[in-house]
Amino acid sequence: MPLPLYLLALAVFAMGTSEFMLAGLLPDIASDFDVPVGTAGTLTSAFATGMIVGAPLVAALARNWPRRPALLGFVLVFAAAHAVGAVTTDFRLLFATRVVAALTNAGFLAVALTAATGLVSPDRKGRALAVLLSGTTVATIAGVPGGSVLGTALGWRATFWAVAVLCLPAAVGILKGVPAGRGKDEATGRPALRAEFARLARPRLILVMLLGALVNAATFGSLTFIAPVVTDSAGLSELWIPVALVLFGAGSFVGVTAAGRLSDRSPGAVIAVGGPLLLTGWPVLALLADEPVALLTLVFVQGALSFALGSTLITRVLYEAAGAPTMAGSYATAALNVGAAVGPAVAAATLSTEAGVRGPFWASGLLVAVALLIALPLLTVVTARRSTGMVE
Repeated sequence: MPLPLYLLALAVFAMGTSEFMLAGLLPDIASDFDVPVGTAGTLTSAFATGMIVGAPLVAALARNWPRRPALLGFVLVFAAAHAVGAVTTDFRLLFATRVVAALTNAGFLAVALTAATGLVSPDRKGRALAVLLSGTTVATIAGVPGGSVLGTALGWRATFWAVAVLCLPAAVGILKGVPAGRGKDEATGRPALRAEFARLARPRLILVMLLGALVNAATFGSLTFIAPVVTDSAGLSELWIPVALVLFGAGSFVGVTAAGRLSDRSPGAVIAVGGPLLLTGWPVLALLADEPVALLTLVFVQGALSFALGSTLITRVLYEAAGAPTMAGSYATAALNVGAAVGPAVAAATLSTEAGVRGPFWASGLLVAVALLIALPLLTVVTARRSTGMVE
């Protein structure tokens, strides 16, 4: 894999850390700004909404920009948003910085997904995507727990500063490593923006985006509410919460790496084998949540299966949107973040049921079941290399 891919992954690591780090910082932020924790929680909603809206919007605005300055600009604005957030004493301004950060994150990821696949041969898109998304999985393993520790020791503002500083080597890497010229599609001509948006009318693209969103919803629905399961169901101390998060992140890294080697050649095998295993794992995790060893082991396994299946489906989005070279990354980003926004909402609705804190695991199982009921009968359609008259 070319070096620029790893430089892009470094930026994705910084952005992934920012996206998930608020889970451990909200109480301190609420206290600092004298607002309820629920109000502080709107910072997370602001980021998720900005990612969903920003992916296609910013990608459309940036489609005429050469990729290197576009990526560099997104990283620098992202860093600036965190620097402003680190010094502000106005909650409304902090909220605004989270929206700006989300928009630039969405724009960066949309352009980076397209740029990453343009750096490799057409049959290696899955591996390129695996390298890029490894930035997110490493953020879950190291960035988020590290940010939580830093916030506990030095205050939440220190974590914001750390993310801003982390963007600087990523910016230098992009400046030095990403080709200065335009991508292959830009050099040889590309469809008009209307034609690229028209790809969204293709049933197979909508299908793989829906499947990717459902699997990602299951992933983040359970991940968001893992803490009360660790402390209530398993009876472990709060110190085990970051351990569980690290195990999930380690599993996700294993899953996305393994899938990167298979999703180009054998996507059907990943879906047909990994899907039922993932579906089985969520209810088993719900049933064994009071057993600490089983809980921690299954958290790792489910992280691996979730990201293996999810990254494979997102790779299929890029294949299906190949006729939209500047917008394909935004479609993949939107699918990921619709899942990240919907999943926790669905999971939260189960907390007041008899299932209690284990409810999100049951909800995740249901979401994966819906995805498989759609995907398995249409497996050859989902994994086909080219469009067919059957669904087009």
